[in-house]
Amino acid sequence: MEKIADYEKPPRTTLKRSLIIFIGNVLGIYIISFLGLGIKIDYLDDVFFFVIFISLVNALLWPILTRILMPFLILTFGVGSLILNGFLLEFFGPIFGIYVEGIGMILAPLSMAFLTTILSALVTMEDDGSYYRSVFRDAEKKRKGEVKDYPGVIIVEIDGLAYDVLCEAIDKDLMPTVKNMIESESHTLKEWETDLSSQTGASQAGILHGNNENITAFRWIEKENDNQMMQCSGPLKVKELEERISNGDGLLVDNGASRSNLFSGDTDNVIFTMSKILNMKKLYNKAWFSVFSNPSNFARIVSLFLAEMVLEIYSQIKHKVKNIRPRIKRGIVYIPTRAGTNVFMREINTSTLIGDMMVGDVDVAYSTYLGYDEIAHHSGVRDEDSWYALKGMDKQIRRLIKATKYTPRKYQFVIQSDHGQTNGATFTQRNGESFEDFIKSLLPQDMTMFAKMSSNEEHYADSFVPFSKRIDKINNRNKKEESEELSDSEVIVLASGNLAMIYLTQWSHRLTYEELNDFFPELIPGILKNEYIGFIVVRSSEKGDMAIGKDGIYYLDTDEIEGKNPLEGFGNNIARHIKRNSSFKHTPDILVNSFYDSEKDEVCAFEELVGSHGGAGGSQTRPFILYPSTWDVDDEEIIGAENIYKLLKENLKKLKENK
Repeated sequence: MEKIADYEKPPRTTLKRSLIIFIGNVLGIYIISFLGLGIKIDYLDDVFFFVIFISLVNALLWPILTRILMPFLILTFGVGSLILNGFLLEFFGPIFGIYVEGIGMILAPLSMAFLTTILSALVTMEDDGSYYRSVFRDAEKKRKGEVKDYPGVIIVEIDGLAYDVLCEAIDKDLMPTVKNMIESESHTLKEWETDLSSQTGASQAGILHGNNENITAFRWIEKENDNQMMQCSGPLKVKELEERISNGDGLLVDNGASRSNLFSGDTDNVIFTMSKILNMKKLYNKAWFSVFSNPSNFARIVSLFLAEMVLEIYSQIKHKVKNIRPRIKRGIVYIPTRAGTNVFMREINTSTLIGDMMVGDVDVAYSTYLGYDEIAHHSGVRDEDSWYALKGMDKQIRRLIKATKYTPRKYQFVIQSDHGQTNGATFTQRNGESFEDFIKSLLPQDMTMFAKMSSNEEHYADSFVPFSKRIDKINNRNKKEESEELSDSEVIVLASGNLAMIYLTQWSHRLTYEELNDFFPELIPGILKNEYIGFIVVRSSEKGDMAIGKDGIYYLDTDEIEGKNPLEGFGNNIARHIKRNSSFKHTPDILVNSFYDSEKDEVCAFEELVGSHGGAGGSQTRPFILYPSTWDVDDEEIIGAENIYKLLKENLKKLKENK
């Protein structure tokens, strides 16, 4: 341990910046009053004096009020800060002949923050003073007299960003911060390869816990457990998954922090971490103070949230007018979902990480940024919307790096992704019928079927389920009905991007290739005849695991090929990945992977998603890792998320040893 090193203090708010804030606040109050939305003003002059007064009140009272009311602010997901702000306006307003009531208590602080944000953007003004200073003051109080004499590490995961798409974004100058990290040679960029399946559940289990064994896909069926469906989303399911995969030595177990991840990495310092989100005690975290430390910060986040919703509405209209293809129906529900992932979660992640860094105690933090993945699913991997998300993501990385000027210890950065995505029209769009209907046409008509082919949006929405009794009741009822339907179904079809799983549940074991042909002679030939199917995986009682295509068979146990190689074009290591997946406890009777068109770089998802991941084909299996060039990383290719865990774990250990 050593004494706190010299470090800068965030700059004070400049006169120019103060003027922008003043004008934004005055206009915000006046506009709401002019529209008659809950504010009445006796004289316009009074607004000027009121804004000056309320700024002084906020400077004095806000830190005290937020510290006292922090649990309320967290439980209301920040809405409480708007109410608190509005209450201060309502309480002190009458002194100046300004009366705030009703909806004005919410709209006034929103309008003030929105106009300040717009004016700041128009004059291209970086708000270092207000963004860092209030967090810095609180961090100074929390710091101990001494700090650790080795660097901490901040790991930023950009969900769903493929290596080649990152390179394109850099070439387009959309990510100047990341570009500088590479060109300055402070960091090294390396591609790595996911497991099968190529989705967040499998990847984060491997990265954060060093173990993604038996995670077959995004969803799978456990026959011996009365056809229970497990999935990599939802608090209860993810909690159970973590209990299965964790050995207590996760990536974050040693003084780590988890921000917006599926799994905790064995730390209790968590915010929006699915595996522990049901534990209300862990919801309250001192790192939240960085989000609410500035009275206008959350109002700014909400303003950006609303602006993002407007952008999504515009995008939906644009895609329809220009007839951009492939295109899926995004709908009304998706509008706040996009804003929630690309703004709300993004801003909270950055704010809390900056708070962690300024205190300087956390040794390693891992944070998932969800925006690009969500937008690419619905707009496309290289759509304007997706580039816009990456441009915004680069700003967050710049903010984090700039924060190191004000931290008492050094922090190193790792930027990485958990998987990529591959574009393409969906199976339903191409084939004219859904995959489950296609499979049903190949089976006896009296067989009962259950299908779950929807996208994984609930991965994000479920974050808020524990705090709504009404939603909780609806979900419990739906889950009970779903469980009964699963138990009664004779065939179950699930989707995970362009990977599909077929379970014949009248049998408790995994049916062999020979049994499948005996019981359902039209099923396998019918699947393989479809032009949008790349290959299937089944297990033969005579030949072992087989990958079968239209014109050939790959015998996975012996690496022998009969006819044309069905795995050609799916990557050099695809046979290895399939063999491992086929060894899992709950691998389906038939595993189906869509075709891959290498010329167009397209697959077809069995879900209704433009950009997809979960199976094999294209960039979905090729994410990246950008790590400090001083780290000890060999030149061999990195295959599998568990090896990313080893890379990170080993270098974290060396940072401490070489202090």
